[in-house]
Amino acid sequence: MAKSALRKITTAVLAPAMALGATVGLASAPASAAVWNTCDQWGNTSLNGYTLYNNIWGSGAGSQCVWANSGTNWGVWANHPNTGGIKSYPNSKKVINKTIASLGSLTSNYNVTVPSSGAYNTSYDIWDTDYDYEIMLWVNYNGAVGPLGTSQGNVTLGGHTWTVYKGSNGANEVFSFLRTSDSSSGSVNIKPILSWISGTKGWMSSSETIGDVQFGYEITSSSGGLDFVTNNLTVSSS
Repeated sequence: MAKSALRKITTAVLAPAMALGATVGLASAPASAAVWNTCDQWGNTSLNGYTLYNNIWGSGAGSQCVWANSGTNWGVWANHPNTGGIKSYPNSKKVINKTIASLGSLTSNYNVTVPSSGAYNTSYDIWDTDYDYEIMLWVNYNGAVGPLGTSQGNVTLGGHTWTVYKGSNGANEVFSFLRTSDSSSGSVNIKPILSWISGTKGWMSSSETIGDVQFGYEITSSSGGLDFVTNNLTVSSS
């Protein structure tokens, strides 16, 4: 699927204001008051070493609000129309800034609650510092969504079996790993995936510096308003 460069630099983009229904959806947050929430298109904050983004970047988007109890426990209420094209990628980001070769380890744990309707994927989005390469790890997906590029077959890496797709959106190379069965919780060992891409396949250099590890929800449609909850997320590196 086509990716927009807007998603890479959400805080730096100057875009027209959107009618986002600024108060709708906050009632979907947990009963305990969240420490942060926003319905702003590019709303973001830093909590506990993670940066949270509302990140409504696609055309034809509806309303979306993010709440957070911490950098690792947060959620989204989104009401995007049932039309084609990705509307948003609300996410939590951890900055790594290490080359693939110098990474001793890069791991993550996730636990999410996602809706049974709508069109979306729950995914890691991993970028090099120059934004030449994008590595997506889809741990679950629903509805009319699909990856960019062509299938490269299946591979078992990092504790999961994935179907791998390789393509380009015109601005950067995209490597998408789709888990062969949906998962709402688990652990991912990301370093072997990066080593496979750079070493076994030679699709990128091991001297590339991994900048951001993002985790969130790439939402195409969520008509009527749907909740996406990150019960827990941790990203660790050495």
